Amino acid sequence: MSAAAGEFCLSGYRLRLAIEADLPAIVAIYNSIIPGRMVTAELEPVTVEGRRPWFAAHDPQTRPLWVLVETATDAVVAWMSFDTFNARAAYNGTVMIALYLAETHRRRGLGQALVQHALAVAPRHGVHTILGYIFAHNAPSLLLFERLGFARWALLPRVAILDGVERDLVIVGRRAGA
Repeated sequence: MSAAAGEFCLSGYRLRLAIEADLPAIVAIYNSIIPGRMVTAELEPVTVEGRRPWFAAHDPQTRPLWVLVETATDAVVAWMSFDTFNARAAYNGTVMIALYLAETHRRRGLGQALVQHALAVAPRHGVHTILGYIFAHNAPSLLLFERLGFARWALLPRVAILDGVERDLVIVGRRAGA
């Protein structure tokens, strides 16, 4: 199995489509990053109930939501999704990627492997362009996406206020399969 063939292969982990039973783990990982003010514009924790519509909006054929499971523990340690960029039909082939790792599993190369997988399988989901929305002060994420061939396509200055600090948003993009 190779990433080029669209398969995810990483010793000790298994990537699969998320099921509703994964939602508490997905929410826990997401809520764990909110206080750091580096990754999301959410200011307060979200609830499982509040995320059900978001979960339901992910069609495995066109807008998949994956979970990365540690094989030794069967625990969800990361999740990744293709989210609709714009609801107008002409934008169907463009998605925003979301990627969140449990703190205990960061800096292990998992983020890179997951984004590489997303790039490899994007065409089979009808995706030709992947965007990432990253705060300008989130240097690790910007570096990760840059290493994977994403370019900075836009800068939205001071569009978010996190704890009284205005923050810039960088939009990175890349054609899938390129």
